[in-house]
Amino acid sequence: MSDDEQEQTIAEDLVVTKYKMGGDIANQALRKVVEAAKAGVSVLSLCEVGDAYIMAETGKVFKKEKDMKKGIAFPTSVSVNNCVCHFSPLKSDPDYTLKDGDLVKIDLGVHVDGFIANIAHSFIVGASKENPITGRKADVIKAAHLCAEAALRLVKPGNQNTQVTEAWNKIAQSFKCSPIEGMLSHQLKQHVIDGEKTIIQNPTDQQRKDHEKAEFEVHEVYAVDVLISTGEGKARDSGLRTTIYKRDPSKQYGLKMKTSRTFFSEVERRFDAMPFTLRAFEDEAKARLGVVECAKHELLQPFSVLHEKEGECVAQFKFTVLLMANGPHRITNGPFDPELYKSEHEVQDPELKALLQSSASRKTQKKKKKKASKTAENATGQPAEETEAPE
Repeated sequence: MSDDEQEQTIAEDLVVTKYKMGGDIANQALRKVVEAAKAGVSVLSLCEVGDAYIMAETGKVFKKEKDMKKGIAFPTSVSVNNCVCHFSPLKSDPDYTLKDGDLVKIDLGVHVDGFIANIAHSFIVGASKENPITGRKADVIKAAHLCAEAALRLVKPGNQNTQVTEAWNKIAQSFKCSPIEGMLSHQLKQHVIDGEKTIIQNPTDQQRKDHEKAEFEVHEVYAVDVLISTGEGKARDSGLRTTIYKRDPSKQYGLKMKTSRTFFSEVERRFDAMPFTLRAFEDEAKARLGVVECAKHELLQPFSVLHEKEGECVAQFKFTVLLMANGPHRITNGPFDPELYKSEHEVQDPELKALLQSSASRKTQKKKKKKASKTAENATGQPAEETEAPE
C-alpha cells in the first residue's frame, strides 16, 4: 500500500466484512486441523490440511476482484508439548507423529485483501469427558485459556497494554505457570501482521523499560497471542530448520545468486509482506537454497522454531479482535471445552475473578445474563464462554 493511499480501517463496513470472512475461514481451518489431529497422525499432514483449506476457501471469495490478494496470513504450524511455536516442517525435514497425551498447539492465519485474521488453539490428543486431563497439562491449558479470556475483556479502547501484561502474569502464577518471556501480541493493519502497538508477555526488566506503553483505541485490530509454560517461560531456538519467513519491506539488497533472486521475486509476487512457508514452493530444495542469502541480508525475517525445556509443556491461545465503536468483537476463536481440563488451581485475585466472570459480549447481554451466571457457577474461575456469534 503506498503512503498516499488512505489507510482503511474497521470504521468501514466493507473492511469489517473482509475481516469477518477471513475470521470464518480461519475458524473453520482450525477446526479441520483439530478434527484430524489424532494419535498416529503426522504434523506435516496437519499443516498441509490447514494450508490447503485456507487456499481453497479464500479462492472462493471476491472472485470478481482479480487483483485482490488473499490467502494464508500465517502458515499452519503444529507445535507439540515443549515446542513453543512455528513448527511447520518441510517434506524433507524430520516429521513428528502425534500420540495420546500430547499437548498440541495449532497456529494459523488468513487474509482477505490484506485484512488478517489469526488464530491459535491448544488441546490434548485423546482427551474426552470420560478421560479428562489433570495435572500440569490441565494447569497450563486452563491458565492460557483464562489469560485469553481476560485479554478479551481488557483489550478495549481506553485501556493500556500494561494492564494485559500484568493480568497475564497474575493468572499464570495462580496456576504455577509462567508466560513465555518477551512474546508479543501485535496490532494488525492492512497487509501488516506486526503493527507498531504491541502487548508484551512476562517482560524482563530491560524489556519492561524498553517496551512502548500504548493505549488501545477504537477501530484498531489486534491479534492477541497467549503462550504459557509449565516451566520458567524461557523459549530458545532449538536449532530446527526455520521454514516460515516474511518479507521485511524496509530492507533492500542486491542478491548475488540467481537461485536467490528467482526465489525472492516469487516471494514478492505471491506473498508480499505476509508470512509464508518454504513448503509452498514447488521445488523445496531450491527454496531451501534461495532463502539463505535472503535471510542473511535480512530481506526476510525468520520465524524460528522455539522450545521450552524438555519435559515442560506450553499452551497457546490466539484470537483476533476488532475494537468496534460498540465494543470489542472477537472474530476468531477455537473450540475450547473447559470440561476436559481439571486443575486443582484457580484464579485467586478478586479483581481478576470479577473480570473473568463479567460478560464479554457486546449487544446481547440481557439474553445471556442467566447463562453467564450459570457458567460461572458450574466452573468457578471459569468465565462465561460467550462472545457473540459472527453476524
